[in-house]
Amino acid sequence: MPSPAQLLARLDALALSLRADPEAVALLALGSVGLETARLDAHSDLDFFVVVDRSAKTRYLAGTEWLERVHPVVFSFANTHDGRKVLFEDGIFAEYAVFGPGELQGVPFTPGRLVWKREDVPDELFVPAVQAAPKASALDWLVGEALTNIFVGLHREARGEVLVAARFIQSYAVDRVLDIAALQFGPGTGPGDAFSPERRFEQRFPSVAVALPSMMQGYEGNGASARCILEWLEDHVQVHPRLAYEIRSLCAELIRHEQSSTQAALSVTKAQGGLGG
Repeated sequence: MPSPAQLLARLDALALSLRADPEAVALLALGSVGLETARLDAHSDLDFFVVVDRSAKTRYLAGTEWLERVHPVVFSFANTHDGRKVLFEDGIFAEYAVFGPGELQGVPFTPGRLVWKREDVPDELFVPAVQAAPKASALDWLVGEALTNIFVGLHREARGEVLVAARFIQSYAVDRVLDIAALQFGPGTGPGDAFSPERRFEQRFPSVAVALPSMMQGYEGNGASARCILEWLEDHVQVHPRLAYEIRSLCAELIRHEQSSTQAALSVTKAQGGLGG
């Protein structure tokens, strides 16, 4: 895996390559290679913005030749209309976007580190005009969403729609638990991510993170997962008693069904083993 030094060196090499192009304007590093290098490690990737003259934007987005001048690229695809994801031959992964000089003013992003810019371009151009910030939601809304996601998910499971039940219970409802944790316990320790609140959650909210395995018990564990999420909510926020009763009843029925299915499967396995012996 690439070392932090190699990651930063790759950005410096990209900056040198851009400097040679008269249509290049700047290279802005973001995230762990930007202003948060203290958390940079071998599992980090390169997140950056490339700013170029408008006439060059299509060229920079259409291919990876400008990256290949620095190091061979073995995989690439356009993941947005402004950006690409690439894998370099040496294992360094990068996600970047390309903008014209004035376009950054309408893009929400967290402040970054200027690796390089043309001397005639003011620094103010790279200060976010639209600040990226976590979505703020009222506690009542978050709790209501979590509970109803569990409720709907359990009914989907009862109908035999196990996959969508898992999404509602172990994904959507858990997402709201993360939001509630941030609202109830403050920003946590260490930097958050305005675009992805689950990033570094274990480090920021360790007391909540220990409960996550019980909330996400897998494809065949929707009932047990739902019950654990409900219990966590009851311990930390005000839960409507009637909805809690309905969820607990559905959980109990589903868990009985899951246990019966497991026992039946074990019986079949034992019977097959006996026949084989």
